[in-house]
Amino acid sequence: MRKVVLYHLMSLDGIAYEDGDWLADDGPRLVAYLGRVIATQDDVLLGRGTYDYWAGHWPTSDFQPFADFINGVPKHVVTSSTPTRHWAHSTLVTTPAHDYVTALKQEPGGDIGIHGSIELARSLLQAGLVDELRLVVAPAVVGHGRRVFEGDDVQSWKLLEVERGQNGTLFLDYSR
Repeated sequence: MRKVVLYHLMSLDGIAYEDGDWLADDGPRLVAYLGRVIATQDDVLLGRGTYDYWAGHWPTSDFQPFADFINGVPKHVVTSSTPTRHWAHSTLVTTPAHDYVTALKQEPGGDIGIHGSIELARSLLQAGLVDELRLVVAPAVVGHGRRVFEGDDVQSWKLLEVERGQNGTLFLDYSR
């Protein structure tokens, strides 16, 4: 069975989205880590907000290796409304996310990535459909913003690997 792998950037206090320059620049190590994460993925799940934002950015970006990856990979967009932009290799998912992802995991292929898409990540975590976490934790306390990990459900994860960037960023791999 395929694995669903959640990749997210966050601060020490768990903030996954907030405007500002709080992510430490660990340059080559961050890019190398991202490259390892996406190397095993051949499908990506996106929420509607992330899709709309990224569809306006990534098709013209030259940030590698992510630009070629995200522009070429099949993107499954979980939404209840039509996105405002068209982006190649995108499929709209209007059925319940947990049903769609459960079926997608049964198909042949590599890992299924979740990038950004906080609400989608939360719902798949709560449904027990995320198999691995790839977290980039910046050495910053942001204080406010949106978090991926919220709620009262206790979830246990096994630490597989940890790396430390030159500026204190942590690269953490966990499995369920």
